[in-house]
Amino acid sequence: MKGLLNAKRLQDWLSRGLGFAVWAVEATPVTGATSSSLYRLLVRGAGQEHRLILRLFTNESWRAEEPDLVRHEAACLRRAQGSEVPVPRLVATDESGDACGAPAVLMTELPGRVDLMPPDRTAWLRAMAEALAAIHRVDAHGFAWQYRPYKDLSALEVPAWSRRPDAWARAIRLVQAPPPASRRCFIHRDFHPCNVIWEGGRLSGVVDWVNGCQGPGGVDVGHCRVNLALLTGVPEADAFLAFYREAAGASFSYHPYWDLVALMDFLTGPPAVYPGWTAFGVTGLTDRLVAERTEAYLESLLKQY
Repeated sequence: MKGLLNAKRLQDWLSRGLGFAVWAVEATPVTGATSSSLYRLLVRGAGQEHRLILRLFTNESWRAEEPDLVRHEAACLRRAQGSEVPVPRLVATDESGDACGAPAVLMTELPGRVDLMPPDRTAWLRAMAEALAAIHRVDAHGFAWQYRPYKDLSALEVPAWSRRPDAWARAIRLVQAPPPASRRCFIHRDFHPCNVIWEGGRLSGVVDWVNGCQGPGGVDVGHCRVNLALLTGVPEADAFLAFYREAAGASFSYHPYWDLVALMDFLTGPPAVYPGWTAFGVTGLTDRLVAERTEAYLESLLKQY
């Protein structure tokens, strides 16, 4: 945090947020953060000790595109507290960045860690699916932020790197059609294995709530499925869907449209290994393998139509 945080301003801000005089702060960077700067804080004062997470929105282009990032994540954390799933509790915000050197959100730290290589992958997939279904049961009524695609679907083009251009052309036509009717609910919007933490083999929380909004549950399911398909292959993506359908019950009506839309979000260039996977210990992936899995997943979705 050197060059960002002024120790005195930070301590004053923490004291106001926590309600006691803070006299010591230890900060450690959190591994795996890709869109903002995350720090684990050990805060001491008045005979108390707190373990917190500080998110600094240091990505200026992201801030320019979404100037309400701090308010957005704060609102998501408050709304997500109604979930059956453990989520961080909002402690304080620094929307101006005056205290932290950049706009910031301070939240409690949940116990556990990201685990991308569990010994029981079936239980791992089932627990994530059940957590997502629980999130979707949170009342979304009146939530200010609404779902929108990350990509301009009308401007999509067949990727130049593809070995299956006809498949992409068909997929683009399908996502450019009117979306299917879907029940709107509270969605995480970035639900995938790197945003789920585990302790003692049990799911202990869901983190990274800055993109939460009101929208179709299929968007969350599709986003997690494409991550799984690229990380390990189509069978795990399909298993996750089966577990989610079981957990969500009659409230969820599957449509491959949302899977295709989620896949289109990944068309930012030739497929590449996601840095978050390697940061959490995954080895053996190559850009070529990710590209092959991307197109295998695409073909599996087109078969659903």
